[in-house]
Amino acid sequence: QVQLVESGGGLVQAGGSLRLSCAASGNIFSGNAIAWYRQVPGKQRDLVATITSGGSTNYAASVKGRFTISRDNAKNTVYLQMNSLKPEDTAVYYCNVGWVYWGKGTLVTVSS
Repeated sequence: QVQLVESGGGLVQAGGSLRLSCAASGNIFSGNAIAWYRQVPGKQRDLVATITSGGSTNYAASVKGRFTISRDNAKNTVYLQMNSLKPEDTAVYYCNVGWVYWGKGTLVTVSS
C-alpha cells in the first residue's frame, strides 16, 4: 500500500522560511506529476504548486516567486521550499501524486 508522509511544517514568523518534504513508501513518483495543496479549515483545498515528470513547474499566483517545488525521484521525495512566508500561508499542506495518492498533511502556521 502506497503511503505519502509530509513533514517540515511548524510555526514560523512572517518573513521566515520552511521546507516541506513528502516521502512515498513506494516507487510512485516516476512518470507522475506531483502537487502540493493547502487547506484552511472550513475552506476548499487549493492547489499551490505542481511539478511534472519532466520537471516543469507551475504555481498559484499567491505563492509565485516565494515557493519552489522540486522532486528527487531516486529518493521518492518531493519538496516545497517556502520563503517570505505570510500569515495567509497558514494552512495544512498536502502532497498529491498522480492526482490519486494523498498524504495526511502537515500544518504550517505563520504568525504576524
